[in-house]
Amino acid sequence: MEQVKLTNRQARHFILLKQGLVGNYKFIKEQGVCDYIKQAGCIQFDPIDVCGKNAELVLQSRVDGFSKEMLHKLLYIDRKFIDYFDKNMSIFSLEDWKYFSRQRAKHEKNGRSREQVNNVMDKIKEIIKAKGFVSSKDLSFKEQVDWYWSPATLSRAALETLYFQGDLILNHKKGTIKYYSLAHEYIPEEILNAKDPNLTDEEHWKWRILRRIGAVGLLWNKSSDAWLGIDGLKSSNRNEIFQELLAEKKIIEVIIENISDAFYCLSEDKDIIDLVLDTDEFQKRVEFIAPLDNMIWDRRLIKDIFNFEYKWEIYTPIAERKYGYYILPVLYGDTFIGRIEVINDKKLKQLVVKNFWFEDNIIKDDVFEDKIQDCLNRFANFNNCQNIRIDCEISSSSHRS
Repeated sequence: MEQVKLTNRQARHFILLKQGLVGNYKFIKEQGVCDYIKQAGCIQFDPIDVCGKNAELVLQSRVDGFSKEMLHKLLYIDRKFIDYFDKNMSIFSLEDWKYFSRQRAKHEKNGRSREQVNNVMDKIKEIIKAKGFVSSKDLSFKEQVDWYWSPATLSRAALETLYFQGDLILNHKKGTIKYYSLAHEYIPEEILNAKDPNLTDEEHWKWRILRRIGAVGLLWNKSSDAWLGIDGLKSSNRNEIFQELLAEKKIIEVIIENISDAFYCLSEDKDIIDLVLDTDEFQKRVEFIAPLDNMIWDRRLIKDIFNFEYKWEIYTPIAERKYGYYILPVLYGDTFIGRIEVINDKKLKQLVVKNFWFEDNIIKDDVFEDKIQDCLNRFANFNNCQNIRIDCEISSSSHRS
């Protein structure tokens, strides 16, 4: 069994190099979006848009020249990616469609309000075939039925059921409204009808575990949000699979100083291990990190390796919030230096920096102000803002534009 020992700083460098968050940008424009999503397996989707949606925020911190329009084009025009469930609702490569056939098959057999839904499925498919795409508001099945999160119209329940089982895909989104089309009209037949390469649940779990390790960079064999969405995977299954992956030399055990638990990386990332063992310094960047960023899927891991505790407080009652509704971690070099509250004021086309909280004992070097200003400028451009308003102190002489 191959084992590598890293200092804490080397472990941080490994994760950040894998993620493309330190040094020169390794993901560039459209091809960079494709390369990153292929490496990560998936990026998590969330519809809330305060200063960009989660998937967009993940990409803007890594992909040089990224724009929101770029992701829309790759998703809904070029059809390189698809929206579906991986780690919760996610975006992943269309090529991976075949790996999720067991999820679609489960939805085809099960589901709430199934009798009512089945009664209207064929009618809805006929409507979509005639119109090209529809949202739930375009359909007339308004009776309320039992649904997963709360009662819903039959129109919505039927569309989502057809989507869950793979008969429909998202044609596009307009704000939070989803428009559905027939899957076979957009997914090539060789992908749509491809057989699942994984014949058993065990093979599927192994594929998913490798995928999640690659998504984060380093993972340990512990209960974690990084495993969310892998149906049926229990700790006993996970233990066996980690041992098999080690025996097959598909993963490498990584020991980090002063942390008792072992971590694991993909064997294909040995070149990054070699680089961090050989190199002490990497070019620093300031980046704002998405709340559901792949890198921070395991919050306990980030606490142990980066000494940074982060909680997304969006679902925390207002009175119990320590920071705020939509707060982004701020990365500078290999350190989380603080948190920022940024709002895209679309009416004024203005990026508003409401709050900035530094972590304790952060020392700002001579180039920090220039780096943070560069990041703010890029972030304003990403949000199509024409100017920046800073309502808080970021440094002793905050730049304003």
